[in-house]
Amino acid sequence: MRTVISAACLSIALLASGAAFAGADDAKWVAKCMSDNTDAKVSVEIVAKYCTCMNNKMDESETLSISAWEKKNPAEMAACEKESGWK
Repeated sequence: MRTVISAACLSIALLASGAAFAGADDAKWVAKCMSDNTDAKVSVEIVAKYCTCMNNKMDESETLSISAWEKKNPAEMAACEKESGWK
């Protein structure tokens, strides 16, 4: 639980510092993405960077979660994996 809370705090901080128009909705989506990736074999910081990258690529009107959207957008997923250091 501590990891999830830390991850959520980190993602909010990344959004606040890295995205000009980041709002509560963005933080919610990034936190959900991070929760979906709690079993990832990479650091929480990398997951936060990946989720933030994916969120920034998504349209504001998107209704899919990041985890669902990435499956339909493999090019964006690959770009965010590279940018975040996941792969």
